[in-house]
Amino acid sequence: MYFVYVLKSQKDQSTYIGKTRNVEKRLREHNSGLTSSTKNSKPFDIVSFFAFRERHRTDDFERYLKSASGRAFLNKRVI
Repeated sequence: MYFVYVLKSQKDQSTYIGKTRNVEKRLREHNSGLTSSTKNSKPFDIVSFFAFRERHRTDDFERYLKSASGRAFLNKRVI
């Protein structure tokens, strides 16, 4: 399975959208400061994640969530 996940910073309430095969491991990496783009906003909580069987679907959905309409979807339904 492949996952698209949404994190929210406890520090500054910013959100981060990413994809992985192991959501728990990826959250640990973010909270350990191993991801340069998020290390200044840690710690994070998982807000939501979405599962897909095919990797290309995660690529498409991640791209959508990072678009203006995808952000609107997240703000209305998830965050």
